[in-house]
Amino acid sequence: MTSKPITYRGRFAPSPTGPLHFGSLVAALGSYLDARAVGGQWLVRMEDLDPPREVPGAAAEILHSLELLGLHWDEAVMYQSQRANAYAEVLDNLLRADRAYPCACSRKEIETTLANTDALVYPGTCRNGLAAGRTPRSVRTRVEELNIAFHDAIQGPYAQQLDREVGDFVIRRADGLMAYQLAVIVDDAAQGITHVVRGSDLLDSTPRQIFLQQQLDYVTPDYAHLPLAVNAEGVKLSKQTRAPAIDIHRPSRAMWAALRFLGQDPPVELADVPAADLLSWANEHWERSAVPSQRTLHTQHDSAASGLTAPAGGIE
Repeated sequence: MTSKPITYRGRFAPSPTGPLHFGSLVAALGSYLDARAVGGQWLVRMEDLDPPREVPGAAAEILHSLELLGLHWDEAVMYQSQRANAYAEVLDNLLRADRAYPCACSRKEIETTLANTDALVYPGTCRNGLAAGRTPRSVRTRVEELNIAFHDAIQGPYAQQLDREVGDFVIRRADGLMAYQLAVIVDDAAQGITHVVRGSDLLDSTPRQIFLQQQLDYVTPDYAHLPLAVNAEGVKLSKQTRAPAIDIHRPSRAMWAALRFLGQDPPVELADVPAADLLSWANEHWERSAVPSQRTLHTQHDSAASGLTAPAGGIE
């Protein structure tokens, strides 16, 4: 008997800026369960593309936490820091095709220009070539009049008039590092990703990524943007906002809270069972349609759970 071909390849792509916290656990668990629910594959990619923001040892710590939670990936972890040649080749192709151009403008110069004009986005100062004496800093992609629309599996219809709302955006930064917008679509294509499940803070970036996929003749994945976990001030949970790491000694409690946050309904008695047992329940009961569509949801700190509990009520 021949096996059925894999038609779903998902991924979790954390940045190693600190340990796994509740917000990143939500993204990891949501992407994992969505893949496993249909017998799909789940990959992990480490987005270590920004060395100034990275914390030594964080990548290994994140992977260790995922293993303790039972979130095992199907292929070798991809590291963006090892992908410079792939990004450079794509960038060169865009430049040769005149779909991108070097830009000499600094951030301060752009802010000054926008303050003195009616423009809302980068005004295309370097679009037709650099002025005499100017040295290129970044590389921008050339955006024409274009409306990008797609249907998000959780957030619903979403559209962006790219030329008016974004403009020619940066794909290689002034510090020489590749911009996230380019790197992520190159890596998704290289790994054959068919479904992207991630936080809704990246919903606004998706039209830019779809645009680049179209420019490069890449297949556009299906997108599903999960509600974003925020603190009491409404700020995204992150290392910068001092989001506490999940307690890896009590992984089921963090996972139980994440499932509640994602609109699932795990029985309270499963909060203290082995992580493998809770994950088994989650695999059998995952309902994408139950995930809240709010772009942000507040969490509540619970010291007893050593983490963050779900907004609808947590572990007391």
